Amino acid sequence: MSDKPHAKLMVWQKSMDFAVEIYQLTKSFPAEEKFGMSAQLQRAAVSIPANISEGAARKSRLELLHFLSISKGSISELDTELEICHRINLITEKTYFQFIQKLDDISRLLQGLIKSLRSKI
Repeated sequence: MSDKPHAKLMVWQKSMDFAVEIYQLTKSFPAEEKFGMSAQLQRAAVSIPANISEGAARKSRLELLHFLSISKGSISELDTELEICHRINLITEKTYFQFIQKLDDISRLLQGLIKSLRSKI
């Protein structure tokens, strides 16, 4: 595991689980959404752990912070996309709030990591 420093990070672990859940959710979307909202949600969800892992593999804290910032952007994107899904009735209110709660948890973990790293610069 020493060659995968990102795998030790709780935020990476939770964002990986979240990405899998997004893929499972989008399986229930109508076929016409395959290249629309389904693809958008999937790409944004995958972007979170992918950027955390890429940043963790970099040589400096500044580079890591850059990639963590990209992950924060993907969280914001997902927040918007999930709200759109709710508004157009692709997902129920209950499902919407479940996913938003998980996304908020990931966001808090990510913000904590960013704050910790910034304090060491």
